[in-house]
Amino acid sequence: MTAAPAIARSRHGLPKHGLAFWMERVLEECHNAAIDFAADPVHDLRVALRRCRSMADGLMTIDPDPSWKQMKKSGRQLFRSLGELRDMQVMEDWARKLVPTDPATDKLLQFLAGREAQLKQQAALALQQFDGKQWKKWSQSLPRRASRLRSGGLVFKHLALERWTDAHQLHQRALKNRSQVAFHSLRIGIKRFRYTVENFLPEQHQLWSDDLKELQDLLGEVHDLDVLWTTVVQLNVFTDTESRSHWHDRILEERDRRIQHYRDKMTGKSSLWPVWRSQLPLDKQVEVAALARMKLWASFLDPDFKHSTRVARLALQLYDGLPEIRAAGVAPKDDREVLQLAALVHEVGLSGKEKGHHKASLRLIQRLPPPLGWSLEKLRLAGIVARYHRGALPRGGQKTLAGLTPDQRRTAVKLAGILRLANAFDADRTGRIQRLEIHRKNGFLLITAEGYSALDRMAEAIASARHLLETVERRPVMVKPMPPARKEARIRTVNPGLKPVA
Repeated sequence: MTAAPAIARSRHGLPKHGLAFWMERVLEECHNAAIDFAADPVHDLRVALRRCRSMADGLMTIDPDPSWKQMKKSGRQLFRSLGELRDMQVMEDWARKLVPTDPATDKLLQFLAGREAQLKQQAALALQQFDGKQWKKWSQSLPRRASRLRSGGLVFKHLALERWTDAHQLHQRALKNRSQVAFHSLRIGIKRFRYTVENFLPEQHQLWSDDLKELQDLLGEVHDLDVLWTTVVQLNVFTDTESRSHWHDRILEERDRRIQHYRDKMTGKSSLWPVWRSQLPLDKQVEVAALARMKLWASFLDPDFKHSTRVARLALQLYDGLPEIRAAGVAPKDDREVLQLAALVHEVGLSGKEKGHHKASLRLIQRLPPPLGWSLEKLRLAGIVARYHRGALPRGGQKTLAGLTPDQRRTAVKLAGILRLANAFDADRTGRIQRLEIHRKNGFLLITAEGYSALDRMAEAIASARHLLETVERRPVMVKPMPPARKEARIRTVNPGLKPVA
């Protein structure tokens, strides 16, 4: 049997690909860069910071803990200060390489040397202001949070698909207008896609890493050349028209060669875009992945997420059993998904430990960017349904319902009525009631519930919660225990060899 390849590790034993490694690396590279802010240490520190910030950028879309945003912000000023210094150092290399003997090069290098000295002072100040102690604390706590998320899973593939979609749109725009701004934006888009794959999709990264790095390098060099030309024009370092033309021709030659190389790899039959797309969620998987991502987001906020998953299951049983849904044969897909999500996220507001958590839940959901596969309208509707799982009943004139069409308002109220009742069926949070069935009986709705007893406290919560559904359905709702024969039939369905006790 072939031995598994060894995992490269740092001197502290950390795998050289995880968040803990790169956060430790930032502190090490801060020390190295502080010596003289030479080109290589500056580059290495920027790489380490970018890795940490890019991982935070991905993880904060799933884990709402504010520490991710704080960590990103902490490294931003240092990263930007080092970025301008890095630009000067890169321009110096390009100038020596492209036009080594022109008098204009000497003038440019003289300017860059003076500017580099100033930027080193600014970088030194930014490094002094960088809070290394707080970064060290985050290097302990944040990797623990990240370990709750499984790399390579559907949720991260969905995140990568979002990045792919953004980058592909920027690709089409850049090829259409060919401007410097468009190619710069494309570089950033591909960079974000690359880092998502690199950080969270190890299998795809192994296959795509060389191509993604090459493309980022190509577009990075295009950007470097654009910055170089803009700088020499602004400084007017040229001695005559011939010098200006020579500089322009050399820069344009190198730029065009890289753009053409990019086009060869990313257009026509050999394009890598469809290759990458084929390994990410397709068709119905996109919506499934989006729901899984929002479910994971809710699990970080909800202190009793098992309760919410039970409520979601019971809510769908109620919805699917409604007479009008049964008569139609097929439930409206969007309505069912809205109800499912509303049930899963209805108690995220408890994370703030404030009064009126149902209203807090709505605020949190409204701040959530809709993931690919979900519209803002659909997400907002789920938030409204979640808001009315308890508290005051929905009624005309309320701010929460403002802006909804009459059809949307009816849908929201109906789904809220189902969610209220489903939530009441797990009011004791024990999961005792696992199965619900609905039947129309002589002008009322009969709900039979496995595990229900009219004599316990939970019956009071259920009796109170059914009012909104009764209003929507315009008929009374009665709840009774599920008959023993029906429970035994269900047991035999799950375990065909199990016989009931005489």
